[in-house]
Amino acid sequence: MKRCLMRAMPEPLLSLALLLLWLLLNDPFSLGHWLLALLVGLAVPWLTASLRPTPVSIKHPGLAWRLFWRVGLDVLVWNWRVLRGTLARPSLLPQGGFVVVPLELRDPNGLAVLAAIMCVIPGTIWSELALDRSALLVHIFELDDAQAEIALIKSRYERPLMEIFE
Repeated sequence: MKRCLMRAMPEPLLSLALLLLWLLLNDPFSLGHWLLALLVGLAVPWLTASLRPTPVSIKHPGLAWRLFWRVGLDVLVWNWRVLRGTLARPSLLPQGGFVVVPLELRDPNGLAVLAAIMCVIPGTIWSELALDRSALLVHIFELDDAQAEIALIKSRYERPLMEIFE
């Protein structure tokens, strides 16, 4: 019975989240919207199961929550830094550059979250991942000290992700 249920709903939390999101985005709670929400909630996880190479296992949800808030704060801080940099006089324009961050993180889910973090924070762009996943090329909008930026990425994002996913 449990096996049959797992085949019908490979990701029950994702199914529930999609169902609720559908209902929230469609204001009238009619029977038709409930049926469509149920269809979306069941079909999407089932159709995308092959896109998830490894099951997600979060070992420290409290740390994940703290990382979420840290990234949110970093987005605000970096928005301010990028705004200051773009409005600066030509002689004071920030100098950007690339840094190569050596990675210890190997979990594909953790790397996906790191990619999302690097892309959501203004002023940083995930540029390239080495084929063996040992290094990450990141472009930074305002690069004063490359070693400090590498240490910041490793301590602020990579280490918590390693604790969360590995």
